[in-house]
Amino acid sequence: MNLEKVIFGFFIILAMTLNFGFFVGEIDNPHHHLHYELYVAIVVNLIATVLKFGDRTQIGAIHLATSLVADIQLIAAAIIWVVAGSKGAEPEVIVGIVSLSGGAFLANITSVILLIYETVTLRR
Repeated sequence: MNLEKVIFGFFIILAMTLNFGFFVGEIDNPHHHLHYELYVAIVVNLIATVLKFGDRTQIGAIHLATSLVADIQLIAAAIIWVVAGSKGAEPEVIVGIVSLSGGAFLANITSVILLIYETVTLRR
C-alpha cells in the first residue's frame, strides 16, 4: 500500500464529503448550513489542491482543475457570507452561498470519479 496515495485519496474524499455536509438541507434555511463546516470544507479543499500539484499527467491536470474550481466557488461563498454580515441569514443570501457550494460539490464529485477511474485502470 502506498501511503502517499492513501493520503491523496483521503483528502479528495474528505473534501467532497465535507462539501456535501454543508450543501445538504433546505437551500434557503440558514439553520441547515453551518458556517464552520463551510470553512473546514475550504481548508480541506485547499489541502487537496496542494496535494494535486506536481502530477504532470493529463488526469493530474484535470484533478488540479477540479480542485481549483471547488476552491474558487467555496471561497466565493465564504466571501459572500462575510460581506453579507448580519444579512447572511437571509434566505436570498443563503441560497447564493449554498448554490456556490453545490457547484464546488460537483467539482469534487468529478475529482472523486477521476480518482476511481485512475484506480480501476491502474496496472500492476
